[in-house]
Amino acid sequence: MSNSARLTRHDWLNAGLGALAQDGPATLRAETLSRRLNTTKGSFYWHFKDVRDFHAAVLDTWSRQARTALTDSLPADASPAARLRAFCQQMTELAGTGTGSALRGWARDNAPAGETQAHIDEFCRAQITALLAEIGITNAEMARILHAAAIGMAQLPDADEASSSNTIGSLVDLVLALR
Repeated sequence: MSNSARLTRHDWLNAGLGALAQDGPATLRAETLSRRLNTTKGSFYWHFKDVRDFHAAVLDTWSRQARTALTDSLPADASPAARLRAFCQQMTELAGTGTGSALRGWARDNAPAGETQAHIDEFCRAQITALLAEIGITNAEMARILHAAAIGMAQLPDADEASSSNTIGSLVDLVLALR
């Protein structure tokens, strides 16, 4: 981006999410992002009080994007079983993205990132629990198992989006077949 283009808060947040996905949370600094965007740090501080404020905005943006992606994955006119499968597949895909993976790593060492990740995880388990209940499965451990499997699948070294999505879909099918 050239110096002549006026950057928006949205531009900075997108750059932050991209940097997080590509290079991890250490790159979420005014100077690093300014170089990445070919602009001055003054532009950064025009939109954010400080780096902590920027981190909070990046975390909020990711949380909203993740929830939207997960909610939008639920086909409204599909059966509860199909919605559960779609939700778990989307959850696996999100966990496997650079941003999803980087956020989970950042959450281990950073309290605000940890809180954000915990809220996303709570949202996922609540959605899975509700979908399972619609199907007649009330064992709360099943939601935890599906959630953990989705996260773990996405973190495997040989994971790719298609195979992970198919695998979590097969696990959902197995759970449903056992009810």
